[in-house]
Order: sequence, then C-alpha cells, then structure tokens
Amino acid sequence: MQQLAGKTAFVTGGASGIGLALAQAFARAGMKVMLADIEAGALEAAVNSLSNGADVRGVLCDVADPESVERAAKATFDAFGTVHVVCNNAGVGGGSGIDEILLATWRWVLDVNLMGVVHGIHAFLPHIRKHGEGGHIVNTASMAGMNSGLGFSPYAASKFAVVNISEGLAKQLAPLGIGVTVLCPGFVRTRIWEASRNRQDRYGPAARPEPGSPAGKLAAHLAGLGASGLDPADVAAQVLAAIRNDELYVFTHHSREWRAELEERFDTILSAMDKAAARASPTG
Repeated sequence: MQQLAGKTAFVTGGASGIGLALAQAFARAGMKVMLADIEAGALEAAVNSLSNGADVRGVLCDVADPESVERAAKATFDAFGTVHVVCNNAGVGGGSGIDEILLATWRWVLDVNLMGVVHGIHAFLPHIRKHGEGGHIVNTASMAGMNSGLGFSPYAASKFAVVNISEGLAKQLAPLGIGVTVLCPGFVRTRIWEASRNRQDRYGPAARPEPGSPAGKLAAHLAGLGASGLDPADVAAQVLAAIRNDELYVFTHHSREWRAELEERFDTILSAMDKAAARASPTG
C-alpha cells in the first residue's frame, strides 16, 4: 500500500506505547485513525493529543472479548466507512518459568496476545476483502516469538503463535492484494511490564513474584531493558515502511546474541530433519 493518505487505520492498544506511535505515524501520513484501548483515561488523552488537524477517534475495546472487538469494528465502520489498515497490537506480559504456573495468567495472556489478533482478523478481514481496495494487516508479535529465551512462558507461546498466524495469513491474502506484516520488536519503551493494571477481573489477581526469587529477578531485568529500549516512534516508522513495501517481517533490533539464538534453533531443527531423512533412506 504505497498510498496511505485518505485511508483509515484501526489500532488496538492504541493509547500508549507502540500503538500510540503507530497512530501518530498514520496521522502524519494523512490517514484517518481509530484508536482502540481498554484503558478509558489513557484512550481519551491519546485521542486529544492527536486530534489537532487529524481525524482521530477512540473506542473502548477489550481485545480478549470477541463481542467487544466486533463493537469496535462497527464503531469504526460507522465513523469512517472503509477500513484499510488493521493493527492487532494490544498485548500484555506475563510470568515465565516453572516456579509459579497460574492457569488464569496463561488464559489472560493467550486471550489478549493471541485471541486478540484472531478477533481483530475475524472482525475486519471480511470487510477488507469485500471493499476490494486492498489493505494491510499488522500483527504485533515479538522477538520472543522467534526464540525461546524466555523459557516456559505464556508470553512467548502467544507470540510464537502470532508469527505462525501471520505467515499463514500472508500466503492466503497475497493473491487478494492484502498485505500482512508481523512485527517482532526487541525491547521498546512501553508499559507492557505494567500490563496487569488492565487485567480483567475474570482472570483473577495477578501473581506478584518475590523480589529475590528467580521470577522476580527476571521480571526486574526485563523491565529494566524495556525502560532503556527503543523509542516506539522508531518502531512505527519501520512498520509504516513495511506496509508501503509489503514486507512480511519487521525486526526492530539486531544483535549477535539474538541472531545466534535463532541460528542455534534453526540448526537444531534442520539437524533433526536430516536424521529423519537418514532413517528414511534405504541405505541409512
């Protein structure tokens, strides 16, 4: 999608972090923008900050609830008519490791990070296919969706799934002129480490790891890396370029450590496939 001016974007998790930065980039590109977020006060502030000269609206939306996403989609259609760009960006963190395994936290993280993407695609893709003007879907995953550095983690599991969904969707939508991008950021200055502030009551209270425990140390370390991470505006600029150039993957960071982890993972997979081939060989 080279031409963005005059078109409409829908962004979940749009009141802060990467979502707000995406909205700012879209507005500067001349797009109409609907911000969707679960946090009412932050949503109102975000819309007010962008409404100077831009056509920006806001709608409350719990991406874990399919009916809420459908209502947000209808509000967007009613406000702007045709929607072209959908950013399934809302996400939450979650505990990791094997010391504290709360099933309610797994459900919360998967419902928001994974099913939130599914709900967004379900609500908007039929509309984009019907209007026939082309479009683009951006799904926010993470570098945690490409390697297992976080260990046993609902966050990493959800992001692995988002990567797979995006890859499969891209193949099916390419003939229809609809692009797909999966955003795999490294550490970015967002409030994802405070995501429990918006944890829905139906998932119960969040576990608070002891400061000196392995889980507590990991949480503190990750929060520190996030606080010193990339500016969300830099991420948004990369996404905007990916939409225009129809790029599937956006990796916001490059580090030898992450590349080495990916290479080790891929080498292990290919080695296992080679063993399978050798077993199947008549001379093996």
